Amino acid sequence: MIADGLAVLFCGINPGLLTAATGHHFARPGNRFWPVLHLAGFTPRQLRPDEQDELLTYGLGITNVAARATARADELGAEEFREGGRILTEKVERLRPRWLAVAGITAYRTAFGERAARIGPQERTIGGTRIWALPNPSGLNAHWTVRSMAEEYRRLRLAAGVAQQAA
Repeated sequence: MIADGLAVLFCGINPGLLTAATGHHFARPGNRFWPVLHLAGFTPRQLRPDEQDELLTYGLGITNVAARATARADELGAEEFREGGRILTEKVERLRPRWLAVAGITAYRTAFGERAARIGPQERTIGGTRIWALPNPSGLNAHWTVRSMAEEYRRLRLAAGVAQQAA
């Protein structure tokens, strides 16, 4: 789900087992990525995981930090995150999205060695690509509600200059 020159390249932690089985990002029913993306104004309606190709029409894409599918992201080791960060850096240098949005602060911290990073825009860039750390939309991330996540994603949308998609 990537292309050259995207406005925002969203980056999940790694594929869950259902995502690996279906080939659709954020496929687990409890994952809040698709509702949050819509509430933040990135899409005119809530897309289903099997409609992920529509994101490209809005200048959006999806990739992952790590490629290995797991039931839970905490099954990944730090070395997998660091290697994923290296591969992701190469991908971003090649594709040049305006923003890389990493959905998961711990994944961002580990992949890029930024222990003090907080949710929001980061100081680090990859070439001309800015980075934004987003809350992980997994249903396991109880610290963030759908509404509070949508507000953070909306902040990114505005910073990226992506027009609100009306229904």
